[in-house]
Amino acid sequence: MMTNSGFNIEKTIIKHQPLIVNDEPSLTNPVSQMATEAQCRADAFYYWCEETRLPHEPIFHRKLWEYAYILQCLSEAGMMSPGRRGLGFGVGQEPLVAVMAARGSEVVATDLDSEEATKQGWAGTGQYAATLEALNDRGICPPERFASKVSYRVADMNKIAPDLVGFDFVYSSCAFEHVGSIELGLQFVKNSLKCLRPGGIAVHTTEFNVFSNDATIDHQQTVLFRRQDIDRLAAELTSQGHEIVLNYNTGSGPFDRHIDVPPWSGIHLKLQLEQYVTTSLGLLIKKAS
Repeated sequence: MMTNSGFNIEKTIIKHQPLIVNDEPSLTNPVSQMATEAQCRADAFYYWCEETRLPHEPIFHRKLWEYAYILQCLSEAGMMSPGRRGLGFGVGQEPLVAVMAARGSEVVATDLDSEEATKQGWAGTGQYAATLEALNDRGICPPERFASKVSYRVADMNKIAPDLVGFDFVYSSCAFEHVGSIELGLQFVKNSLKCLRPGGIAVHTTEFNVFSNDATIDHQQTVLFRRQDIDRLAAELTSQGHEIVLNYNTGSGPFDRHIDVPPWSGIHLKLQLEQYVTTSLGLLIKKAS
């Protein structure tokens, strides 16, 4: 899964440097990559849209891509099957937990407590699940199986409880850019690996600044990560024996060059946020064995 076959190597590999490739990103054999038009036309994208019971014709939306990317990464790693245990952070009302449970995985779904979610504005936006049942409101997983496979608990992504360990996989969908700053977000990613067993998989998606590798948004409710931030994170992870492959190819289709502005359209792969252009970046990390 973490191989580099078929990729064009952009830089020479040296000790403690992650592999960087520059082919058009694909949902087949995914690495750490951005949302692109071609991926939203792929069979795997349509498949996961069907499985999450979300619309997909004709929508080129980065949130749908995030769901497809996370599920595809976990599926290719064999993580969505009986006997596998997963941990989700900031799950909101995502359909991902139900898809995982339907395939037999045991999932601990976590989010902020209701008071903090209300304080930060998530409770009133449809992005916070006040009950466990809300995570299966599309009926993706049979209720009896869902009840036996999924548990819910409050968790602060900046203070992960020490008993949340030994999982086969962890994931989050556009959550760690909301923990307070770029540094706190990077620290969350590193801390999430402590929740994994050796050889486990972490899959996280987040906001990525494709406008600048210098100026960005930091220390706000939403921050924009830059390539320098991800490079630094990947170098540290690689030095510790973890595996990560980076692909910064932004896509070559016409919709990859479209920058969405309010009122939002159905072509929502890249968008304007203040003076910056952002898209979704997925991180796929294999913990050292």
